[in-house]
Amino acid sequence: MHINNSTIKKRLRSFTICATASLLLALFAISVQTPQTAQAATGSRAIGSGQFGPQVHAASGDSSSQTVATPATGSDSLQSRGLAPNPPKPQYDLQEAVHRALSENFSILAAEENLQSSESWRKAVRGTFGPSLDTSYGYTHSQHSDDDLYSWRVALTQDVFSGFSTLASYQKAALQRDSATASLAKARLDLILTVQQNFFAYLKAVEDVRSAQDSYNRLAEQLRVTSSFYNVGLRPHLDVLQAEANLSEAEDVLLRANNSVEIQRVRLNTLLNLPLDSQPEYIGQLDFIPFTGSLDQCLEQAYRQRPDINMALKSIDIAQQDKTSAASGFYPKIQGELAWATQGDQWSADGNDNRPTKYSEWSVKLTGNLNLFKWGNTYYDVQQNSHNIARLRAEEADLRQEVAYQVQSRLLELDNAAKRILVARKGLAQASEAYRVASARYRSQVGTSIDVLDAQATLTAAEASLTGAQADYLSALAATYNAIGEESPGLSAAQ
Repeated sequence: MHINNSTIKKRLRSFTICATASLLLALFAISVQTPQTAQAATGSRAIGSGQFGPQVHAASGDSSSQTVATPATGSDSLQSRGLAPNPPKPQYDLQEAVHRALSENFSILAAEENLQSSESWRKAVRGTFGPSLDTSYGYTHSQHSDDDLYSWRVALTQDVFSGFSTLASYQKAALQRDSATASLAKARLDLILTVQQNFFAYLKAVEDVRSAQDSYNRLAEQLRVTSSFYNVGLRPHLDVLQAEANLSEAEDVLLRANNSVEIQRVRLNTLLNLPLDSQPEYIGQLDFIPFTGSLDQCLEQAYRQRPDINMALKSIDIAQQDKTSAASGFYPKIQGELAWATQGDQWSADGNDNRPTKYSEWSVKLTGNLNLFKWGNTYYDVQQNSHNIARLRAEEADLRQEVAYQVQSRLLELDNAAKRILVARKGLAQASEAYRVASARYRSQVGTSIDVLDAQATLTAAEASLTGAQADYLSALAATYNAIGEESPGLSAAQ
């Protein structure tokens, strides 16, 4: 069939007009799509509302995007209408959370009671230096005598020399008190580290929720655009299915992120001795805090003030006192006594009718006792304590090695996390720009949905990398302070 040139030109003109109209219709649908259409396109529901945290927004190109949320019910509805006041929630920043834990946590209370117990024991042992005053009263009735005998005795006894065991026992009790003080300091340091690391984990979880929310919104917007293109025949249904699958996956990530926030909140509540169902606000940012201490400075400070090193040194001193107590068996024991006694046939024990004063007397006695042979018991007891001292010294040297490793490893982790932050910030800027370009290309029908989805996944991973690096840095900083034995509740004045 013969077709002239004028007919071909008319058909080409008609095809061009139809294609242009379809593209304009798709762009118009994207720009003016109603909230109901956006909700139907995304097939979304309220995520993170109520107890789970932030709400899900149907993304759009401007700030007037609609919020997809379930209707409020009960007290929430009253509060939203202004009919019931919102009860104020307690707020804790990092320093306030640490101080609350130090004053309310049961592990600290237990360590304080242990210190009080050690101090009471020291005072009890101190009493052995003084004399003891005893009294006794007795009644005797003999078979072959009709007389009853009543006796009363008062004695003042003093250890004159005990082979240094009394002095060693007191010094041991004093050292145990000092060790309990160091144990309390260690418990405080460990609790501070635990609270700080869980606080940073909470802040990271909050940032993960924000990142997951942004990812969800981006994917919801991509689904909306893809659905609009599909409705006018510019994109296949496969692109819509892929966008819906990615949106469902993002929803799952968001739910898990919200759950992580609640788990970390409950953990902080237990550390701060708050009710598990309370909803305090833990406020803070994953801000960079510089640390300028050198390795030599940190090691010197750790060796000087680490509580576990002080406890190891006290253990050696306590073992020395045990050895002194064991060696007291080689020395004589000398004891003095001043006593007064009386007897009688009446309950007053003041003699009888025939001899009213003969049964009342006072006495002074000095007694010495020395064990000559005990089948090596004392000797091997001393040897056992000597070996125990050597063991404790070896453990103290090993502890110093471990402290050196901890300090150096914490500083390396700190330096590594700081470098990761710089790299992650650069990567996030590049990923954001890549996502912007991929979205613009897709809207212009130049790029594909795969490009947009890949760029979105890269952007989400870049956000997670930055958040993780910031949280790791602050956790490493808290661990560094713990390694050098310094309390720094707020981590605000790094030296």
